[in-house]
Amino acid sequence: MQAEIRPMNLDAEFFTPELCYINELSNTVNNPDVSIARARIELGRTTRWHRLHGITERYVILQGEGLVEVGDLPAQKVVAGDVVLIPPECRQRIANIGRDDLIFLAICSPRFQQQAYEDIDE
Repeated sequence: MQAEIRPMNLDAEFFTPELCYINELSNTVNNPDVSIARARIELGRTTRWHRLHGITERYVILQGEGLVEVGDLPAQKVVAGDVVLIPPECRQRIANIGRDDLIFLAICSPRFQQQAYEDIDE
């Protein structure tokens, strides 16, 4: 890995089958240890139940209010500044329960790769 500054490109955001928008801020083979994505969930929307195989994920809530469900924990409200720790293989989903878009960083280690994603929604 080399030193670099990457300006955020909002036009790079894309909608996923998980029902949220993703902007991959840092996810390259040159830095396999971690990836960082900006996730955005629209008002009233809930992501699909899913899990990541072999990847630990962390949500860092930046804006809005969410209701997160992780593993067997009871659903919990999250707001800006909260961090959600999601071990590998752990089922997860998050809903936007606020008045604005819910925006958070999804930080994965090792880096996110699509083949690690499993949709487990019924």
